[in-house]
Amino acid sequence: MENKLMIYNTLSRKKEVFEPLHAPNVGLYVCGPTVYGDAHLGHARPAITFDVLFRYLQTLGYKVRYVRNITDVGHLEHDADAGEDKIAKKARLEQLEPMEVVQHYTLRYHKAMEALNVLPPSIEPHASGHIIEQIQLVEEILKNGYAYVSEGSVYFDVAKYDKDHNYGVLSGRNLDDVLNTTRELDGQHEKRNPADFALWKCAQPEHIMRWPSPWSDGFPGWHCECTAMGRKYLGEQFDIHGGGMDLIFPHHECEIAQGVASMGKPVVKYWMHNNMITINGQKMGKSYNNFINLSEFFSGSHPLLSQPYSPMTIRFFILQAHYRSTVDFGNEALQAAEKGLQRLMDAWNTLGSLAAGDATTVDVAGLRAKCFDAMNDDMNTAQVISHLFDASRAINQIADKKATITADDLADLKETFRLFTFDILGLKEERGSDSEREAAFGKVVDMLLEQRQAAKAVKDWATSDKIRNELAALGFEIKDGKDGATWKLNR
Repeated sequence: MENKLMIYNTLSRKKEVFEPLHAPNVGLYVCGPTVYGDAHLGHARPAITFDVLFRYLQTLGYKVRYVRNITDVGHLEHDADAGEDKIAKKARLEQLEPMEVVQHYTLRYHKAMEALNVLPPSIEPHASGHIIEQIQLVEEILKNGYAYVSEGSVYFDVAKYDKDHNYGVLSGRNLDDVLNTTRELDGQHEKRNPADFALWKCAQPEHIMRWPSPWSDGFPGWHCECTAMGRKYLGEQFDIHGGGMDLIFPHHECEIAQGVASMGKPVVKYWMHNNMITINGQKMGKSYNNFINLSEFFSGSHPLLSQPYSPMTIRFFILQAHYRSTVDFGNEALQAAEKGLQRLMDAWNTLGSLAAGDATTVDVAGLRAKCFDAMNDDMNTAQVISHLFDASRAINQIADKKATITADDLADLKETFRLFTFDILGLKEERGSDSEREAAFGKVVDMLLEQRQAAKAVKDWATSDKIRNELAALGFEIKDGKDGATWKLNR
């Protein structure tokens, strides 16, 4: 192809020319959410990053099968081997079936992704729907001698694997480093080595998510799901595996080991990782209890927010930085993103009303090539936005009669601006009719009222009252009835 995409491969620690294994077909697998709570800003970054990659690969003419999984079993509270399953814990606390929790938060995740204009993946498999494939994976690893059974659980033999291959190729860690940083956790007595990780866990009597296996009634280890589902839907070797940098170790390191141990060869050609969203310099996430839900951004209801921020402001805020750099949350940065997004949208609307002249006196030549060059340089969306801002200045000059543009250059400018702003970066105009704005408000309010209802169900009156009061402060009148809550906006 004419455009040569360079991507940073975490495995080789350098930029490489993207060359698909089976061009023009591309296999892309991205680790999706663990659905035990609402999506927050940290979830938005990988979703938007790999949405742009998905869009751009298709722009280049590739046929992409994009798989993004849903983790709904096996993701434990402390690490992959110990603690309580996060979804089972949520189900226990709210007195629900685990799959009720999964369904509720999966639907809310989809709503948030739709608001952010994130395209749905080609396939969205659930871990709980692929237990058979995960058991098969464990059996293959056992057969090849890289795992062992202990008290009904199955563990990966990291030391034996490391002797034959190299455990740590992705993260750069050696086995001694891993041993020195491994915490003492429940269940360690079952292991030959503290660094060994669970492929299958024997379920304790109180564990409500369990399946029969050759070793015990239990559940798969967290790392198994992506290896098993990636192979099922993308083949024994596929092109790109993506996710956040926090997944490099242990999750993706263990995935590589599982793939080699089961099939004798690496499964993934390119590993791509986005950096973190931070708040006061610390990773934003549920485990740190410093997260802000996307619904709170959209409504402005979180105490750290000085105002509501639209979904496209959030998307633009994330795309202003290169995907491998950190993005630190702050109201000033979000407000600057809001203004920058409006500047692009104003330029687009102005562009539609420009008239062609006899000559081009502004610098619009090469805009398309510059934008493609930026995208081909490891998806540098920040540089693309910079080029679009340059184009916006030229558009304003033409509109103010300070410059002119020929019909051919004007047509090329319109097409380039549309292609990169909307098709590739995935931005969209949010300024619509009153009915469109009310429909958008309605979706956000409905999300918040669902969150309030969930809080009331577990007698979390403080959260329930806070949501009601915050909505009231924004002008929404909430009425509770026997069939649920209704609302209206007081103008």
